[in-house]
Amino acid sequence: MTAARFPRLARVRAKAEYDRVFKHGRRTASPVLVLHVYREDASPGPRMGLAVSRKVDPRAVGRNRIKRVLRETFRHYRDRLPAGDYVLVARTAARDLPNPELADAFLKLLRRAGALPPTGHAGTMPTPRHPAPPTSTAPVPSSDGGRACPPARP
Repeated sequence: MTAARFPRLARVRAKAEYDRVFKHGRRTASPVLVLHVYREDASPGPRMGLAVSRKVDPRAVGRNRIKRVLRETFRHYRDRLPAGDYVLVARTAARDLPNPELADAFLKLLRRAGALPPTGHAGTMPTPRHPAPPTSTAPVPSSDGGRACPPARP
């Protein structure tokens, strides 16, 4: 048994559970997916539900591919997610995305919803490769009696 299983307890299954998530959950959307998150303290752990309609792809093969990719992504990140119900609704654009991009769209929504920590981008400025040397606040005594010295030549 691995930690990346998707047991029955990790699924949102009943219509009442879906209705509760849609009514009381927080919604985060992208052009590809819509994520509804309902966090509950009494929840045993993170649970996932999927809604992929025939409007998204009229072929069952296409709908099943979308669900398979999203389930697999959820399985791998399940142990890092806070307890609660996560319901994903696929949009038509999901049909045309390759599997890695579909998984990436799901992870971006989880980050935006606050369920996963953001990636290492703290800001827009690049980090320096070498830290600046520490500066001293103590005055440096000068040997020229307080006159300015020209810079040293190499």
